Amino acid sequence: MSEETVLMKGNEAIAHAAIRYGVDGYFGYPITPQSEIIETLMEAAPWKTTGMVVLQAESEVAAINMVYGGAACGKYAMTSSSSPGISLKQEGISYMAGAELPALIVNVQRGGPGLGTIQPSQADYFQTVKGGGHGDYKLITLAPSSVQEMADFVGLAFELAFKYRNPAMILTDGVIGQMMEKVKLPAWRPRRTEQEIREQCPWATLGKTADRKQNIITSLELDSAVMEKNNERFQAKYRVAEATEVRYEEVKCDDADYLLVAFGSAARICQKTIDLARNEGIKVGLVRPITLWPFPTEVLHAYGGKVKGMLTVELNAGQMVEDVRLAVNGQIEVAHYGRLGGIVPTPEGVLASLKEKVVH
Repeated sequence: MSEETVLMKGNEAIAHAAIRYGVDGYFGYPITPQSEIIETLMEAAPWKTTGMVVLQAESEVAAINMVYGGAACGKYAMTSSSSPGISLKQEGISYMAGAELPALIVNVQRGGPGLGTIQPSQADYFQTVKGGGHGDYKLITLAPSSVQEMADFVGLAFELAFKYRNPAMILTDGVIGQMMEKVKLPAWRPRRTEQEIREQCPWATLGKTADRKQNIITSLELDSAVMEKNNERFQAKYRVAEATEVRYEEVKCDDADYLLVAFGSAARICQKTIDLARNEGIKVGLVRPITLWPFPTEVLHAYGGKVKGMLTVELNAGQMVEDVRLAVNGQIEVAHYGRLGGIVPTPEGVLASLKEKVVH
């Protein structure tokens, strides 16, 4: 079937995109503000049409380990949760990174620390891009800023996850998850056959045959010399991803004297701030990182020699600002503006902070 344009929530778009992409299994647990993902999947009942398994696990820990098992078989396996639930999944995510298993994790962020609030936040940036679990690993991280990107990034995340044999995350928040917009859902694609999986995933645990060796998948290695080689291999593929997979958007940057740097819902707010600032004669542009890892370091470094200052806008106490400062490397001032506890910044508040902290 062809593409279809509908009005829906960001969470619903992820669910429908997963079905259309040919995902083999979803394993999750309800938590606000992402519960519509599993609710939409259960209502759509894709096991009757595409054969997709949809299961509410007994816990977040169980869900991520079910994803581990499905991914080990070369399947398109995914889960979703919100901040406290993602924290519970960290051990399993680290295991999958160590076992080099592709999978998709969706985090619709809410305010914390602790149980916090059900309102939106971007305070899981550190947890996601710095490796929230143990060990030296990276998560391919996509940050949508629209319902359309929520749908589009499901397929992209799986493509990148399988390309690098590494878990991928869609890092979004309660604003994008709950808002409704027009979205063009992708065309239906058939689920892969067992033969296609065997051909595409020679590493998968699909059993020994006359023409296929037995595969054992584990992140455990007791020989330190071998474990070092494993880590060197991981780091090498991360460097490849950093060189080839950076994605970002530039808005009115050509003549900008100052830059806003923001991702997700904060980037949408900043687009209105740009208009307000330019109405006052302040030339402001926006760089929106789409991949939070790999991060657009070189892009921001280049702007460090062109503009007078930067302001990161985040729904947190200041996290991505550290990576922006590292990228700029002292060329210009980089300030931060954020709201906490689930409060969403306003365009006027962003402009006031820009004037106070950056525009001199």
